[in-house]
Amino acid sequence: MKLQGIDAYIIPSSDPHISEYLPERYKCIAWTSGFTGSAGTLVITADFAGLWTDARYFVQANEQLEGTGFELVKLKTQGAVEYAAWLAEQLPTGSKVAFDGNLASVAVAQTVKDILLPLDIVVDGHVDILDTIWNNRPTLPTSSAFLLDESTTGEDTVSKLNRVREKMKSKRVSAHLISSLDDLAWLLNIRGNDVPCNPVVLGFVLIQEGGQTTLFIEPTKLSEADQATLEQATVRIKPYAEAFQAVSSLKTDNILLDPKRTCFAMYDAVPKSTKIIEDLNPSTLMKAVKNRTEVTHTRNVMVKDGIAMTRFFKWVEEEMEHGQLTEISIAEKLQEIRAQGKYFVDISFDTIAGYGAHGALPHYKATEKSNATLRAEGLLLVDSGGQYRDGTTDITRVVSLGNITDEEKKDYTLVLKALIEGSTAVFPKGTRGYQIDALTRRPLWDELRNYGHGTGHGVGFFLNVHEGPHVLNPTNVDMAIEEGMISSIEPGLYREGEYGIRIENLVLSKEIASNQFGDFMDFETLTICYIATDLVDKSLLDDVHVTWLNEYNAWVFEKLAPHLSEEEAAWLKDKTEAI
Repeated sequence: MKLQGIDAYIIPSSDPHISEYLPERYKCIAWTSGFTGSAGTLVITADFAGLWTDARYFVQANEQLEGTGFELVKLKTQGAVEYAAWLAEQLPTGSKVAFDGNLASVAVAQTVKDILLPLDIVVDGHVDILDTIWNNRPTLPTSSAFLLDESTTGEDTVSKLNRVREKMKSKRVSAHLISSLDDLAWLLNIRGNDVPCNPVVLGFVLIQEGGQTTLFIEPTKLSEADQATLEQATVRIKPYAEAFQAVSSLKTDNILLDPKRTCFAMYDAVPKSTKIIEDLNPSTLMKAVKNRTEVTHTRNVMVKDGIAMTRFFKWVEEEMEHGQLTEISIAEKLQEIRAQGKYFVDISFDTIAGYGAHGALPHYKATEKSNATLRAEGLLLVDSGGQYRDGTTDITRVVSLGNITDEEKKDYTLVLKALIEGSTAVFPKGTRGYQIDALTRRPLWDELRNYGHGTGHGVGFFLNVHEGPHVLNPTNVDMAIEEGMISSIEPGLYREGEYGIRIENLVLSKEIASNQFGDFMDFETLTICYIATDLVDKSLLDDVHVTWLNEYNAWVFEKLAPHLSEEEAAWLKDKTEAI
């Protein structure tokens, strides 16, 4: 920085595709600071180094940054660019701020510029300092990719491309670049193994007038048969490294780019003669609205996942009596059990197995250093998911290991009440995620309790476990909940140093009725796994909550029992008894 006259250097947690989960090559924050969370930004000046991250990671960041020279700066709003305002206060006129434009979205880069440039602070978005000092930096992944059949996806690539082209036509754009890996995967019905837990492949897609579609990918990743299938769908294949050159040599009037899903370096490569239209990728909303085939597959996947979860919790309960379980050993066992399910590919994110105080860390991952041994007391929180070739799951349950306090019971019951409120919400068409978020939180707010993360997120179909564009959190995101979206509902409550509680189901949004007051929607719960009742303080629930819980657990038994052994079914029957 000193050699290049840089007064502040920004390192976002991202890659050229603005991914949440990153290939090893782009885990820049972990390499620089030791912080391994999936969201954050480093800012380094001559006399300060800080990590800006949100409430999900405060405790984790404090632990991982200890002794590194980096300080935790707590974000007030998840995902906000609050460090730009801090830089505006700290830096004098004439200072220089730099970042690698491959790691910053257009939206982030523009926010930084909008705040700093009026103060006569220079902003350079084309500086990669890390590559010059990161010895043995990992290379880009070379895993093979594969195509999914229409019997799995419910729609072929030609149809999807035609729908995107119709949107381009309505927006009067002659070119469209897709950088986000889940959009690429959905559009071309392609999956890969370039990012742990996310079945995506590194690439860019350029759609142009005249039926031209180009996939920029390492060609060796695709079999000859898959390449031929794509070419039949009028998709030509070019090397991954040629994407920037293709964009910089465009001769079109305009191009559609998604500012939240395109990196600044790619944005800046567009010729000055080509007008940039900034808008949501059309494929992002299309992908979020699942078709009948995807929904049918997902319902089947939930049975497989529910069987795995039942066997897992039964195993934990039995092993507690005569074994020595740890957070790491139970996470490994859960993956082993899930892997027995048909079409299992991988877990959908690193399993969060938090015992006792570790349950209070929303994105906790046990390490050899932190690995706690389970004892016959307190709460165990397990947040996990599976990637199957026919769907993606994400589920959280909390179980008692013994000697539960009244406070733990009350907190658990309030979180359960919040889950039920969100799951049973009836709402007019056009409702936004932040409205569902508020409905869900009310039982906790009534008792002056709250949680620092969102209530839910979209979930992909054999794709990323976190999927936009809709989200159920307090942020004023102007995106309606549409029929066919799969979302999580996951309220929580955390007492730092003591315990954490979170209960999560996936739900499908559905239209239910139309009348003189408008069109109305509700949610169908998809997740099939018993909710523990021995932690419930029934006096805190209304009749409607008790009825929902009893009917849900009875449904779980009905769906799973035919697939379980006699012993397993008897165990589950006991767990799903009505209260």
